Amino acid sequence: MSFNEKFLVEISSLPDLKNPKLVCGLPGSGFVGKLAVDYIIDKLQGRQIADIYSSSFPPQVTIQKDGTVDLIKNSLYYCKTELHDLVLLTGDAQPVLPQSEYLLAEEIINICKKLHIDIIYTLAAYITGTFSKTPKVYGTSTSSDLIQKFSKYQIQTMDRGSITGMNGIIIGVAKKFNMKGICLLGETSGYVVDAKASKAVLQTLLQMLDIKLDMTELDKKVEDTEKIIKSIESQASREGYGQMAMPQPSSKNLEYIS
Repeated sequence: MSFNEKFLVEISSLPDLKNPKLVCGLPGSGFVGKLAVDYIIDKLQGRQIADIYSSSFPPQVTIQKDGTVDLIKNSLYYCKTELHDLVLLTGDAQPVLPQSEYLLAEEIINICKKLHIDIIYTLAAYITGTFSKTPKVYGTSTSSDLIQKFSKYQIQTMDRGSITGMNGIIIGVAKKFNMKGICLLGETSGYVVDAKASKAVLQTLLQMLDIKLDMTELDKKVEDTEKIIKSIESQASREGYGQMAMPQPSSKNLEYIS
């Protein structure tokens, strides 16, 4: 157990991993990244490595299935696969203070070094303000060499704007520590918990990592998302709003909330 200013890191164990990759999906717009990472943890029976607590997380506790409470936290898990092992970062929330996002990212990078992780994938949201039948996946990276491979996976390369939040900050800090990083962003309206965007991002990630995963349960969540979208569109139509759309950021200051 170690304490670093506003962070308490409780490490249960550091496993011996084969060619490990870090995949991050913290709560953000549409829960795009978190849904995807939590699904991997569930399907591949992830084992917990560490919990990270911070006074910069929202001042609240979560209620557990057995009725007890727990502090807001982020957690690391690991899963074994044939080609390489995955370390997965999920959590209840992102820090509420900007400076704490950088401190948390450094904590995560330090753990990556101990586990000999050479590349980080973060999963985030690309907000369009409109509902998409087939969400696109956008991407950015710490390396132009990695970006050149995007077209192979039908990833739309981002060439402007910024990514706000931990799912963006982590790969930015990784670059400063000479680590490779890729951020995959699923196209989402920003209105709903979007399992459709999560599935699009997850499928792209699995293709990149050459991992097979049963998507049946996620498909059920996609159906729930589609029902919610139809309900919203129907209500908007009855009230005369037509296609719902959020105000779009100017082309000079594009920002994507991760």
